[in-house]
Amino acid sequence: MPTQRLSMRRIREVLRLRHQGLTERVIAHMLGVSNGVVHGYVRRARLAGLSWPLPEGMDDEGLELLLFPAPTAASQSDRRPAPDWVYVEKELRRRSVTRLLLWEEYRAANPDGFGYTWFCTTFEAWKQRARPSMRQTHIGGEKVFVDFAGDTIDIFDPITGEVRAMKLFVAAMGASNYTYAEACPSESLSDWIGVHANLFRYLGGVPKFVVCDNLKAAVTNPDRYDPGINRTYAEMAGHYGTAILAARPRRPKDKGSDSYCTSSVT
Repeated sequence: MPTQRLSMRRIREVLRLRHQGLTERVIAHMLGVSNGVVHGYVRRARLAGLSWPLPEGMDDEGLELLLFPAPTAASQSDRRPAPDWVYVEKELRRRSVTRLLLWEEYRAANPDGFGYTWFCTTFEAWKQRARPSMRQTHIGGEKVFVDFAGDTIDIFDPITGEVRAMKLFVAAMGASNYTYAEACPSESLSDWIGVHANLFRYLGGVPKFVVCDNLKAAVTNPDRYDPGINRTYAEMAGHYGTAILAARPRRPKDKGSDSYCTSSVT
């Protein structure tokens, strides 16, 4: 699986520290990443003709475009066939379908086809061109995104060996993607409230907003403009001093961080 890209803030820090004369090994140790990650960003900056300090007025979006230019289309790079991206996007909406499965299907039909990293990178670039959307900007500690992962997971009793099918609750902070996960018996209201209490205890605090999907335990009326929040859920939010934001129906990007986390889990 491709390495997750660092935030623009941390990439700037890599370039700043390298300009100060620190070795890539020292920078990797300071930032908690591998030497290869640091070397890769330094190399991208060199190929883009960037030096530190960066040009005045360059924002994160401009820096990202220079460091990560759109990959060359398959028809321009060589004669290997490119996947049908419309088909890929449609299949990814189905439950339990992942990019890895679709890439394996593509390579089975095209043994000399492109690798998995190219597949993921080019698909992301295609989505940006075919379906542009506004970038979400998160403030640290402001939002936590919560949802249940789609499939159940099996929990084994270490003594009796009994197997129980459990639901997996996943929460992710908007700015940092700091993640919490907990298995619980069901998606009932009592379990839903209980995992939130455990989440806040784990975080050691309460975010300003909780962004949830339109499951029955959270939303009684999944209206796009005026959703109805479950009364008990709203009372819980009042007790903890937070606010509930329901994602719009059929707008998965509203769920931001947790949609990535739950898809990775499933």
